[in-house]
Amino acid sequence: MKKRRSVTFNHNPLLDKGLPVWRPRVVLLALLCGSFALVARAGYLQGVNDDFLQAEGKSRYSRVIEIPATRGKITDRHGTVLAASTPVKSIWAIPSDARLKPGQVRTLAGLLDVDVRDLNRKLARDSDFVYLKRQVPPALAEKVEALDLPGIHEHREYRRYYPGAEVMAHVLGFTGVDDHGQEGVELAYDDQLSGKAGSRRVIKDRRGRIVEDVESIRKPQEGKDITLSIDAKIQYLAYAALEQGIKTHHAKAGGVVVLDARTGEVLAMVNAPTYNPNDRGSLTGAQLRNRAITDTFEPGSVMKPFIAGLALETGKVGFNTVIDTGDGHLTIGNATINDTHRHGLITVAQIIQKSSNVGIVRVAMNFQPQQMWSLYDSLGFGSPLRVGFPGEASGRLRPASQWRPIEQATMAYGHGISVSLMQLAHAYLAFARDGDLIPVTLKRAEAPRLSGQRIYSPQTVREVRAMMEMVTEDGGTAPQARVPGYRVAGKTGTAHKLEGGQYTNRYIASFVGLAPASDPRLVIAVMIDEPTTRSYYGGQVAGPVFSQVMAGALRALSVPPDAPITPVQVARTGEAPDPAARENM
Repeated sequence: MKKRRSVTFNHNPLLDKGLPVWRPRVVLLALLCGSFALVARAGYLQGVNDDFLQAEGKSRYSRVIEIPATRGKITDRHGTVLAASTPVKSIWAIPSDARLKPGQVRTLAGLLDVDVRDLNRKLARDSDFVYLKRQVPPALAEKVEALDLPGIHEHREYRRYYPGAEVMAHVLGFTGVDDHGQEGVELAYDDQLSGKAGSRRVIKDRRGRIVEDVESIRKPQEGKDITLSIDAKIQYLAYAALEQGIKTHHAKAGGVVVLDARTGEVLAMVNAPTYNPNDRGSLTGAQLRNRAITDTFEPGSVMKPFIAGLALETGKVGFNTVIDTGDGHLTIGNATINDTHRHGLITVAQIIQKSSNVGIVRVAMNFQPQQMWSLYDSLGFGSPLRVGFPGEASGRLRPASQWRPIEQATMAYGHGISVSLMQLAHAYLAFARDGDLIPVTLKRAEAPRLSGQRIYSPQTVREVRAMMEMVTEDGGTAPQARVPGYRVAGKTGTAHKLEGGQYTNRYIASFVGLAPASDPRLVIAVMIDEPTTRSYYGGQVAGPVFSQVMAGALRALSVPPDAPITPVQVARTGEAPDPAARENM
């Protein structure tokens, strides 16, 4: 056997082939460049641009939480709280952290009273924040917190509470789930009431629980309180009287407005039907409508005193000027105007007392259409009053150039023109004062308004007030509007409703009046929509409501009587009462 020659490792022929000299140098250079790049990047991030790393680090444990601002209170003129915010909790989640078992989801859904499928859909969202339920009571929030579920959190919010409920609903309106105004005063003054939310930085553990407050970033700015002109006592009186009037006459709806003649303040504004702003689960459009401001109607005969005042002011007639109303019929063109009764020869004062359509038309036709239009325009008809209330209606007052003779005639007794109840009450301020008209306001006034826009002279106003005072006396259309101990001046209105361009046998009954007539303090306007009993005239339907509200309001304001009060005889013990005394009780 031939002996093999051994070959040592260092003499391996494969090693005889040398590597290129540049290869190790390139590799070494690449390693050095990579090292320098890493060092440079680390220096840049830690020394120059360290915000990114700090933000990423803080995001693991630090959170910025919003601090809600408390919404301002709304009070009446005496400081009685009408709307206030109460603390509640809202339950929210971070879906990526909320890894809940099916049993935990069912338990949470049961506490929150939500559907399990809806809850699962919210927890499956690709977002960092989702509300599970807003504005839950604190006691319920504590039960949710006790479950100690990952990714489920809560924070404080506020919910509006209205102590007056239905009585104040249309004045105050309400707020939405985000505590911003949706209707009424809440919407009109939302910027003042809302305030501005603040924020604070906190440290949270991995389950999202706050373990430490770090700093306050921005303090919340609390909302400002608002004092309204509303008198809560008078508001309740008006609400109760309106509800009774609607119930008695089986009416569809109604409204009452009470104004202070000295300041133009709205002391009460109620509507029916109404709603409870604390529980709005089954609201309808009819309940939400603030009819006193947003709805308009043809007012009827309550417009007649304005025409009488214009005629007195311009010298066309006097208080005792006799007008021939004939047999109660007056034909203009193809239309005939009628009175409910035949009055024959009556004075201008009796035209107002007996509410003669024919009589007031004969007075009105002495004017050019532009004169009547200018009067109505100066009284505020046809344009919004700018009370600041949302949805305020302007009414309808067509340009005088478009009036036909029959339209001028019907506008004298309140047909062919539409107004809101607030506009009517505002216009009657001219009769409650010395002929000047001041703006109305929903906020408390600090002092009486000494003067306003001049409409009539003081002498004209005194004569028109005397005419309207005859309306509530025997022989007038509204003896039911009397107030014991006070002289009352006012005017009734009974108007057919216009539907689809045609007048129907449905009515709006109204009464607008003032008291005490010797020195008026209050103006009250009442409207009853569609009374369905046999009584549908303004004096019979709206007059008693006016009387009840005016009597209570004058007593609440401690206004001294200006008329004698018929004494009530009280029988002695054991004696039968006098029948005459019984009639006065």
